Amino acid sequence: MTSRQRRLVGTTPQRRGRSSRVSSRRTRDAAERPMAESEVETSTTTPRSWLTPTVWGVALTSFLSDAGHEAGTAILPLFLAAIGAPPVALGAIEGIADGLSSGAKLIAGWWGDRVARRKPIVVVGYALTGFSVGLFALATSWPFVLVARAVGWLGRGVRGPLRDAILVDAVPPGARGRAFGFHRTGDTLGAIVGPLLALALLALLGHGAPVVSSYRWLFALAMIPGILSALTFALTVREGRRVIDNPHGFLAAFGALPPAFRTYLVGVALFGAGDFAHSLLTLRASQVLAPTLGAARAGQIAVGLYILHNSLYAVASYPIGVLADRFNPRRLLALGYVLMGVMALLLMQSSSALVNLASIFVFGGLAIAAEDTLEGTVAAQLLPAALRSTGYGALAAVNGLGDTLSSLVVGFLWTAVTPAAGFAYTVVLSLAGAAVVWWGARGHARRGSAS
Repeated sequence: MTSRQRRLVGTTPQRRGRSSRVSSRRTRDAAERPMAESEVETSTTTPRSWLTPTVWGVALTSFLSDAGHEAGTAILPLFLAAIGAPPVALGAIEGIADGLSSGAKLIAGWWGDRVARRKPIVVVGYALTGFSVGLFALATSWPFVLVARAVGWLGRGVRGPLRDAILVDAVPPGARGRAFGFHRTGDTLGAIVGPLLALALLALLGHGAPVVSSYRWLFALAMIPGILSALTFALTVREGRRVIDNPHGFLAAFGALPPAFRTYLVGVALFGAGDFAHSLLTLRASQVLAPTLGAARAGQIAVGLYILHNSLYAVASYPIGVLADRFNPRRLLALGYVLMGVMALLLMQSSSALVNLASIFVFGGLAIAAEDTLEGTVAAQLLPAALRSTGYGALAAVNGLGDTLSSLVVGFLWTAVTPAAGFAYTVVLSLAGAAVVWWGARGHARRGSAS
């Protein structure tokens, strides 16, 4: 054997042990700081092109999943009314399901950093969400719907943080914004197609059939895209086996998250506590238009404006991701939060001018596109690979709790005080969140200095 061959394959036990100790120490160090962009993660091979089969697969999976469950969600309130459920039932169903989903995100995110392969867990999560829509067809009372919804949202919570971690690992650091934007575009297109699919199926199934029977058939058919989403993820997404070193316990894992990421979560939490459900935009538009146009015409215009909102959300997600790969994504995210504050400020005016209302829905669509595309991109900069799923789980849980809190508070202020009071609350928290995120962006180089 030549000296070169001995250098390549001949390693003494002593040197192996020292190498192992050095590797272990480096792993612990990596868990305490963001990775530099020049560092190469050993768990995956960095692809030459960002638009890999995995990125395509994640986007297509989200499109199919959202098309299925949004088709079911669109008629769920109508179905509950048809089976005699009280109005409070819908609030209980959504509130309990959202709470379970938030808890699942935390646990699944932590667990995702302790397993060699995240993909099987994500596949199960998508399958549960798709299967739950079909379960609605069997319901004869609202508690059964509650159980089915809880199963679906449990699956949704389990899959989210792990899917985002897989997506980050599939692309180079300089293309993460585009990857997240592409994924959000697929997700939003599914959310647009779902309600349209529900309308088409109701028109097809409704001729001569009882209303409840039509709803049950729609739920059964809406399950198909959900099941296809799980198959799509299983067949298209590629994930290499990861090496797990010194996994943290549950509480220790969250304590080990980098300080910069924890500060970032504060900004996200402040913004999220004021980021109410945008279905309230439709209600507000119909309220201010009804005195002059009548309830029916006002409702039609409000729905049209909401379609504009969702269309802008879908169209803007990818370009925003491209910008995030060229400029500092934290500052772009802060600007998105400011847009939400501007939207809420316009809502306080109670103007029925169509230009004003259209501006509200435009700003809202752009703000949501920025939020959903950039929050994950910024998190990827701040999280080390060893804690990536844990961090995404924390981010998703903060967003889920914020969604619940914001809609409750804004709805309460709207009812107990005035609509303007609820929107003023959103203005304050949106700007506060933007300030924290912008402050956190100071000192970071263009395109981010960390991955």
